[in-house]
Amino acid sequence: MSTTAASSSSISFLGPVPACLRRGAGGLLLATCGLLLAAVPAWADLRLCNLTPSKVGIALGYRDPQGWVTEGWWDLAPKGCETLLRGSLAARFYYVFAVDYTRGGEWSGRSLMCTRDSEFTIRGVEDCLARGYDRNGFFEVDTGEQKSWTIQLSDPNQPVAPQP
Repeated sequence: MSTTAASSSSISFLGPVPACLRRGAGGLLLATCGLLLAAVPAWADLRLCNLTPSKVGIALGYRDPQGWVTEGWWDLAPKGCETLLRGSLAARFYYVFAVDYTRGGEWSGRSLMCTRDSEFTIRGVEDCLARGYDRNGFFEVDTGEQKSWTIQLSDPNQPVAPQP
């Protein structure tokens, strides 16, 4: 397992528009999509899906009106998904740090933010160590200012299956 995940082969992002709703979709495909969408309630959230065979811990960083916030830990079972933030997204960029509890390793990036070993909500990203916190590198997720977004965390050694 790689110790970093800032590559498209290890992380993939699903945009909010289903393929059947894109311009030029055929009538039967569009009707099928309509049935599928009718069966699922509409929501606007930030979700993360763990496509790996490992149990994974997730920490999230983002900017709110009062400044920087980091939160953790969400424990995701293999092949599981979790809603990290509920409601319409208020920011374009979110930051993720993930730890593979089963096989070791992590998905990280260049944005340094505060964490700690147990459950946390930390305000501010400065002076992490001096304030008694750990400091980890988070990778950036650009949501393109969408109101809903799903991040798919995958094993860097396994290709991501194409989405219909």
